[in-house]
Amino acid sequence: MPFKFYMKQILALLIVLSVVVSCKKDSRIEEDIAKINSNIEIERFDKLFANSKINELPNLKKSYPFMFSNKFDDEFWIAKKEDTVQQQLYTEVNKVFLDFNSTELEIESMVNHLKYYFPEFLPPRFITATSFVDYRNKIILTDTIALISTDTYLGSDHEFYESIPKYVRANLRKEQVVVDITTRYAEKYIFQEERKTLLDEIIYYGKQLYFKDLIIPFKTEAERISYTEDQLNWAKANESYIWRFFVEKELLFSTDSKLPNRFINPAPFSKFYLEEIDTDSPGRLGQYIGWQIVRAYMEQNNVALKDMLTATTEEVFNNSKFKPRKNNE
Repeated sequence: MPFKFYMKQILALLIVLSVVVSCKKDSRIEEDIAKINSNIEIERFDKLFANSKINELPNLKKSYPFMFSNKFDDEFWIAKKEDTVQQQLYTEVNKVFLDFNSTELEIESMVNHLKYYFPEFLPPRFITATSFVDYRNKIILTDTIALISTDTYLGSDHEFYESIPKYVRANLRKEQVVVDITTRYAEKYIFQEERKTLLDEIIYYGKQLYFKDLIIPFKTEAERISYTEDQLNWAKANESYIWRFFVEKELLFSTDSKLPNRFINPAPFSKFYLEEIDTDSPGRLGQYIGWQIVRAYMEQNNVALKDMLTATTEEVFNNSKFKPRKNNE
């Protein structure tokens, strides 16, 4: 059998073992999920386009018509192939993604988990491409296609990212590919009425993160929330303080439009407007608190994942019996 097959089997075994060790109570579920055994093949359009000759472009267009906009004629695509920036992009992508085996395996495991919790789920075609570092659209997901922009995962210190804010660059790493894909699926499966209050936002993102707990349990908690380990530890150590701040400042039911930027949206730090706290805190602490609330809700109630994803903010919050961990826990 080919070497790639053996490598994928070994990597699959390592993922299963890591999940079983870290979550013994869920090991039976994980064993059932491993039996689903999806066979995902990543289509390396970025490689095909970079390596194809000019006279081979028509055949490539037939195989991937959706990758070639009708707005542009053949001369545009030829010029793109010969563009020095495009060629440099591919050179750098090829260094990081010389093969896609480890990432492909993580995507396969993600698909297995999605099939387990959503039996009707049909995997899309997973296709890689370059996007001139469009980091705002790292993953484009439709019902039939998942487009992965490989040039947005070259490493947080890559020279291409020098003009990008540091807190954004931190997650432009190949380890985050499957996390970002899972985020897109969480957005598809979560149904929640218009988010008006800070609590609405908190619960919405808590649902996203709990979704990741079940769909990509082989990733660390820090990776699931896109924190460093230090940032996650800070959030855990200060969980009680964060919650008290939200309650005492009467922020939970506030509709102040500035609150998402302070505590929900990507940012270098959360904005308590307290000098001794802000500079040390990670951003998106509202998401972190929502994660803990949804976890508490799922522990306290016999609720299926699908039902939790469509539950109202009030249902989740009122029945979570959430109590923040103490500072020494």
